[in-house]
Amino acid sequence: MTRALPLQAYINACDNSGAKVLKIISVKGHKTVRGRIPSAGVGDLVMASIKKGKPELRKTVVPAVIVRQRKEYRRADGTRIKFEDNAAVVLKDEKGSPKGTLLKGPIAKEAAERWPAVAKVASMIV
Repeated sequence: MTRALPLQAYINACDNSGAKVLKIISVKGHKTVRGRIPSAGVGDLVMASIKKGKPELRKTVVPAVIVRQRKEYRRADGTRIKFEDNAAVVLKDEKGSPKGTLLKGPIAKEAAERWPAVAKVASMIV
């Protein structure tokens, strides 16, 4: 998986949780060499700060799952896939249940396989 979203990246929230724009502040479970900036890809759990959205949600830190990325990546069957934006789904807790009840736009198959609760709410899986 090509990890295309480094720390400090701004991404859209594609659910109806009340958040609009998220900023990645850490990538959970990411191991790397000293000095390298951690980055996230499709299906990764990140901790994000809400930058735009409902006033009561702004400036709060929430867990989120990356469901789309602009940078193309290769699947096991050899196909390459990319999306038109970077997007994430805000979670209630780190277990994986989404905060919103409706997901806008397609969800990557890799994220749906890893997070079944997110896949259940998704309208389209690509």
